[in-house]
Amino acid sequence: MASGKPASGEDSLIARYFRPLATHPGAFRLDDDAAALQPDGNDIVVTTDAIVEGVHFLPDDPPDTVARKALRVNLSDLAAKGATPAGFVLTLALRHADEAWLKPFAAALGEDAALFNCPLLGGDTVSTPGPLMVSVTAFGRVPPGKMIHRSGAKPGERVMVTGTIGDAALGLAVLKGGKVHAAATDVAARDALIGRYRVPQPRVAMAEIVRDYASASMDVSDGLAGDLAKLCGVSGVSAVIDLPSIPLSSAARDLVLRGIVGLEALITGGDDYEILCTIAEDRVEAFSQAAERAGVAVSSIGTVVAGSAFPKFIDGQGREIALERRSYSHF
Repeated sequence: MASGKPASGEDSLIARYFRPLATHPGAFRLDDDAAALQPDGNDIVVTTDAIVEGVHFLPDDPPDTVARKALRVNLSDLAAKGATPAGFVLTLALRHADEAWLKPFAAALGEDAALFNCPLLGGDTVSTPGPLMVSVTAFGRVPPGKMIHRSGAKPGERVMVTGTIGDAALGLAVLKGGKVHAAATDVAARDALIGRYRVPQPRVAMAEIVRDYASASMDVSDGLAGDLAKLCGVSGVSAVIDLPSIPLSSAARDLVLRGIVGLEALITGGDDYEILCTIAEDRVEAFSQAAERAGVAVSSIGTVVAGSAFPKFIDGQGREIALERRSYSHF
């Protein structure tokens, strides 16, 4: 986001909307071609995610929610690695510079940058004839060698997940209309589901706890079932999951009990941005207590087992459920 003289339209856009967000001294007020993070003895964890109009958010989603989602999906990755936020860079591809869209987008981005102590360091703005795209690369810090990987899960450990699963998928279904929209008649419940889709709640408060207790961890972005399979695959293990133990919100549980949606749709739908991790059996209680002190609900949903098969999902009658779909996939 470097700016110079004479000012171009891009420079003016950056100066007006994004320079006020660049509060970190290493951002150099966005006047240079790069930023600088001061070394402090920690490892730097880097993650990047892009969100695309029509794929990750709807064309009529409010711009403030687009900004928050773009940053928060990256903060979710950092938290699952045990990393605390250090800053981010932004790439914004716009069809045109629309103040009515950019002003609330930048304001919300600045609010979240302050809320999560993750300042804007720089980036780029480009024009595009295609769908709007927001890409964030976020940087986090962990003590040397302490990043938690997807590998490391061991047979006998418990599979744990934060928060609730499936709300974002239901929120998207509500926005798209159809039977879920028609069935979600409670306004507060419907708004809560939409909120989970538009504005994820990254578990930043869990970063240190994950670092202290988890043997393997990742965030749930493409669906619980598929992401668990990824974690197990890298770790060289499998898992057995108790479907009734998967945490659901009251709104999601109501839709399941009424037969509007099945559990399979909730565990494969994606956009949960919860933390999925494995914890040694003798550390589960301490992990749960630490999470409670941090204000984050955690649930034990299954067990890591030896093997390389796709994780098994067992219903309340002890039967294995074969999933027709395993996760969200772009391709």
